[in-house]
Parts: sequence; C-alpha cells; structure tokens
Amino acid sequence: LKSNPSSNEEKEAQTQLTKSDELQRLHSQALSAYQQEDYEAAISLLDEILAVCVWDAELRELRAECYIKEGEPGKAISDLKAAAKLKNDNTEAFYKISTIYYQLGDHELSLSEVRECLKLDQDHKQCFALYKQVKKLSKQIESAEEFIREGRYEDAISKYESVMKIEPEVPIYTTRAKERICHCLSKNQQATEAIKLCTEVLQLEPTNVNALKDRAEAYLLEDLYEE
Repeated sequence: LKSNPSSNEEKEAQTQLTKSDELQRLHSQALSAYQQEDYEAAISLLDEILAVCVWDAELRELRAECYIKEGEPGKAISDLKAAAKLKNDNTEAFYKISTIYYQLGDHELSLSEVRECLKLDQDHKQCFALYKQVKKLSKQIESAEEFIREGRYEDAISKYESVMKIEPEVPIYTTRAKERICHCLSKNQQATEAIKLCTEVLQLEPTNVNALKDRAEAYLLEDLYEE
C-alpha cells in the first residue's frame, strides 16, 4: 500500500489486518484453553480459526489432540488424516491415526496406517514398534478365523487365547477373543463352557448379537429352551 496507495485497497487491507489480529487473538485463547485442559473451549475456538485457515496442519493436529482428550476418536482421525495430507512426511499423524484405530480394535486399518508411516521413514522407532505389535496380533486373528472356516475349533480357541496374551492392555481384543472362543465352544458342542464365556461377554456388551446367538445355540444343546 505504501508503494501504491489506493482507497479501495486500503479498505481491503484494513479488513484483512483486523481479521488477522482477531485470528491471532483466538489462537492465543485456544492455546491457553488447551494448556488449562479446557478441551471443549479449545475445540470451539479452533473451529472458528479453521473455518478461515482451512489448510493449517498444526491447528488440525491441535484440534485432534483435543478430540482425543474429549473421547471423540472419530473426529480426531478426520483431522489427523487432513494433517497427514497437508504436511509433507507427517509420520506423527500416521502414527497417531494407527494408534487410535488400534485402541478402537480395528487392527486392519491400524496396520494400513502404520505402514504409511514406515513408507515415509522406515527407521521410525514408534511406528516400527507399533507395526510389529499390530502385525503379530493380526496374524493370530487371521489364523484363528481361518481355523473357524475349516471347522478346526480347538485350534481356533488356542489362537484366540494367544490374542489375549499378546494384547492384554486393550480390553476390546480380549472381549472379541472371548466372543469368538464362545462361538467355537458352541460349535464344538461344549455348551457349558460356551454359556459361561458368552455370559462374560454379554456382561460387558449386553447387545452383542454374536454372543447372544452363540449362547442361544449353547442353550439349545442343553435343552434350555426358555433361556
């Protein structure tokens, strides 16, 4: 403007400067809210900024962190996927996405995302450690499901018992393993054990359709028609 003054451009420049100042103020408030662990307020402020600064990877990563703290992993994944595209070699975003999928019990998507991280940096320590863990778990689950398809229920039970040993920290894998073991026991005519295990699963997930069906089959084997 100093080199080429014009009333129209000056008005536009002033508007943009005002908007810029406002966004910087919102940014400071968002960071402050995040540091004070007021994640809901931080998300609200970041929403306002990102409506204007759509392509800011750092802001999306910050909002993803807030979503994780607020127990909204699906929204966090959405922001992290955008951040992974917006910033070159964003191994951290892929690592976080993979970790969230893993915690949610989706080992296949977790494996796919951690591979993206390793494509960018094959020596990434965190990604490599996660890759080894997810790969090991996936192998056991795939093998168990193959045994179930072949009707080799004892072998499948053994594999799912390994799954519980490999990942004792994330409860969803133990619950899924028990659900599948119950299925195997029911198919293998081991009604008493099937009923016991399916009941364990249903105490955690009362609307688990698979566990309800398998327990019903087990009750039929025991002539417990009312149940």
